[in-house]
Amino acid sequence: MSQPRRTRAAPDPFGPNPWQQTSWDIRAAGNFVCGGMGCGLIIFTALSDAQGRALTALMLAGLVLVGMGLFSVFLEIGRPLRFARVVFNPRLSWMSREALASMVLFPAALGAALGIGPLVWLAAVAALVFLYCQVSILQAAKGIPAWREPLTVPLLLATGLAEGGGIFWLAPVWHGPFALRLWLLFGALLALRLGLWWAWRRRLAGSAAPGALAAIDAAGKVYVGGTVLALLLVPGALFLPAGAAMAMLAGAVAAATGAWFKYTLVTRAGHNQGFALARLPVRGVPR
Repeated sequence: MSQPRRTRAAPDPFGPNPWQQTSWDIRAAGNFVCGGMGCGLIIFTALSDAQGRALTALMLAGLVLVGMGLFSVFLEIGRPLRFARVVFNPRLSWMSREALASMVLFPAALGAALGIGPLVWLAAVAALVFLYCQVSILQAAKGIPAWREPLTVPLLLATGLAEGGGIFWLAPVWHGPFALRLWLLFGALLALRLGLWWAWRRRLAGSAAPGALAAIDAAGKVYVGGTVLALLLVPGALFLPAGAAMAMLAGAVAAATGAWFKYTLVTRAGHNQGFALARLPVRGVPR
């Protein structure tokens, strides 16, 4: 009788070396992706000349995206029926602040969608506050070098706003002629997120784990390439006959590459810093 084949047991991830966190998965990433897109779309809509059905459609689309992100978090929590408790600790928790901001954002954006003009700007401010609270959740995870880096907050802010601008340009027929100020804002956000990514990546070189850096660099090729492509399409969208098609392409590329980068950052680059024991206990040796 043949002997049973021995298999090597999977290594225990717990140890002194950095390992990939497993608490946040694609559901958590969905909150950052959809929340950034939705908030950016609401802000671009407020800055545009959209009115009537166009304003309603864009505002509701932004709310749907934000709602999808929050629902992703709801699916992830261990005890979903206790979700309301998230608002009880705004003094210490960015997640509580995000939830409170959403309680202003949803009614304001719904009112704006129904044609109540002054609520458009309230919705835009609430969307910006919501987005800031959201990206600060990631930066507050001090055990993850790729997340706790201070440049993570402005990088994800610029990424989310550019994503929302990209979604905005996917439907040019809804908001009339292209507004020069919105294209300048979109181009500035693309250039800003490109510069912030390089600075952020350079600062991570000495702190993040090799596995995290490998994931970041792989996603960075897509992120940087897509950002440059979208940036190059901006002048064409303004001045060439095929401007509408180029606008939609620039928007789709900006939104898709930003979403891929945030997905990778949450699910593949979340290596902690490991730990080190400066002094080991030895029997018979006093402290």
